[in-house]
Amino acid sequence: MKIICDWENCKEQGSYKAPVERDNIRKYRLLCLKHIKIFNKNWNYFENMNNDEIEYFLKSDLTWHKSTKSFGSSENFFNLLWNNALEDKLNIFKTTGFKDFQKSNLSTKEKDAFDILELKYSAKWLEIQQKFKYLVKKYHPDKNQGSKKYEDKLKKITLAYSQLKMNLGKK
Repeated sequence: MKIICDWENCKEQGSYKAPVERDNIRKYRLLCLKHIKIFNKNWNYFENMNNDEIEYFLKSDLTWHKSTKSFGSSENFFNLLWNNALEDKLNIFKTTGFKDFQKSNLSTKEKDAFDILELKYSAKWLEIQQKFKYLVKKYHPDKNQGSKKYEDKLKKITLAYSQLKMNLGKK
């Protein structure tokens, strides 16, 4: 079946898509080669937009029109990493179970951080710092030929330490 060009009074085959609306690529009309060239020459995506709207569009185009957060944003970076770090899908940081369970005022994240650092929940701040320094030296990528496995473990250790420092560290 031959599709006829949508241009007025044209009987050529319509093989080329031309958008009907600026922001709706699913809605288009089919034009022949001659008329798609005319259409493209006259097409202005920014028609009826003021300078501020055009500038906003161009800036947001740098991030594929997705909203972003600054790199330093705790909402964006730290929380996402921290929440994913504690899932432990590979059971790398298995705990000893409920044998050492003690009633405490620690949050679940803080308890997970102690487990990642292989410390008891009652550990003092100096002990936390010493263990962190030891683990950083042990799992640092430079000491382990840049191994991705150790790099990921070091990230979890750093996030765990940051969590404890934020809530329990010396001010």
